[in-house]
Amino acid sequence: MNNTPIDDDRFDDNAEFEGSDPVERVLANADARSGVRVFGSAQALQDESTAGHGSSDGEQWDLEERHALRRVAGLSTELEDVTEVEYRQLRLENVVLVGVYPQGSAEEAENSLRELSALAETAGAIVLDGLLQRRPHPDPATYIGRGKAQELRDIVAALGADTVIADSELAPSQRRALEDVVKVKVIDRTTVILDIFSQHAKSREGKAQVELAQLEYLLPRLRGWGDSMSRQAGGQVGAGGVGMGSRGPGETKIELDRRRIRTKMALLRKQIADFKPAREAKRAERRRNTIPSVAIAGYTNAGKSSLLNKLTGAGVLVENALFATLDATTRRSETADGRVFTLTDTVGFVRNLPHQLVEAFRSTLEEVGDADVILHVVDAAHPDPAAQLQTVRDVMADVGARDAHEIVVFNKADLVDDDTRLVLRGLQPQAFFVSSRTGEGIAELRAAVEAALPLPAVEITAVVPYDRGDLVSAIHETGFLLSSAHEEAGTRVHAHVGERLAAELRPYAV
Repeated sequence: MNNTPIDDDRFDDNAEFEGSDPVERVLANADARSGVRVFGSAQALQDESTAGHGSSDGEQWDLEERHALRRVAGLSTELEDVTEVEYRQLRLENVVLVGVYPQGSAEEAENSLRELSALAETAGAIVLDGLLQRRPHPDPATYIGRGKAQELRDIVAALGADTVIADSELAPSQRRALEDVVKVKVIDRTTVILDIFSQHAKSREGKAQVELAQLEYLLPRLRGWGDSMSRQAGGQVGAGGVGMGSRGPGETKIELDRRRIRTKMALLRKQIADFKPAREAKRAERRRNTIPSVAIAGYTNAGKSSLLNKLTGAGVLVENALFATLDATTRRSETADGRVFTLTDTVGFVRNLPHQLVEAFRSTLEEVGDADVILHVVDAAHPDPAAQLQTVRDVMADVGARDAHEIVVFNKADLVDDDTRLVLRGLQPQAFFVSSRTGEGIAELRAAVEAALPLPAVEITAVVPYDRGDLVSAIHETGFLLSSAHEEAGTRVHAHVGERLAAELRPYAV
């Protein structure tokens, strides 16, 4: 078994401070850990110098609100030891990442670990190191094997880490066994994603969906804590030999907790189902008025919200973070010839997206499945755009959006050179290159979206009397006017319209 560290630095900077003033040594440690470690050149988060939002992103009140409050730690002035100065700064969770990969997929495993690093940073942690273990399959007991787990324990102790994050979903037994060895908290990729969703959910429906996903993940992972979780009924033997008065209700505490969780899950499912009629009513109204819909789907942090802002000036929250926006946002827009259509920003995807989230957010993802056109946004500067494309298409297939008209958009084109564009063009020959930051390619993309919008179902020619100008106005708003001319009897129109408007025009058809 070969343990391959992504960064070989082991934070040995304290050696030069041996014998120096203790305060200087503590402050040096704080400076060394003040920034997030970046693994390699490829990053899952965009560089801060190019991540700022422009005027097209609106006022960004949500972003200001999210950044408005900061925890003030270490307000106490009572110090028992000089080393406590270190803890007077904001205390973030220090984590070490660990992953397992089979032979021949080292590059993919490193990209996945870099993405996990960005997830951990978004969740509010400082990444100290990342380790990869090559083996055919994860160890069923401790995920990386007992020997490597002991090595991981030594690294965690040397770095002063609080948490170990595994780059895949751990079985409950694997998590407990690894915690017993490394002696710190162990979580997995799914837990980090659920934590980010919990932080960023704002609407009632979004919060209910996240809570349902968390409970589904928690249910098989409940743990008992000694006698407090073992109040089984029984006589003198069954009650631990303590005699009369010790007979319980006949159910262990952990089973009571499981039953409460199942009851809460049932209530959440009912609550989420209650939101469905309102969404369906809105979609039905758009269909009656023959209003086409365009859904913006793609990988997280690919720039979907920025693209929506650029196309419509919606003012949706834009932040250089994974899963910054979870709630679907729909905005009205018009084509150059006056047709109305809607643009919807949806939740982003990520590799190994927990199936609990896919199920919980299925109602939100219905916007993608019901769309007439899908703008599939890909981060052009990402180290593995092909994996982004495949991940998003897999999830789209799960929600029934495989047959929708898809327009692939490589966003952040200002961050890539001509050679990279050539490679991406080979990956998707019909794709569009745009930059939400500079405005490059936006006009061409809008023209392509307008051309892809479906025409209303009925083609009709009619002479509309001049006293029925409302019908002509309705054609301009919801239909597609091919030609019009003013005659003695009225306005002759040739247009594509919806079924409801066609029924009103048929008395005047020619």
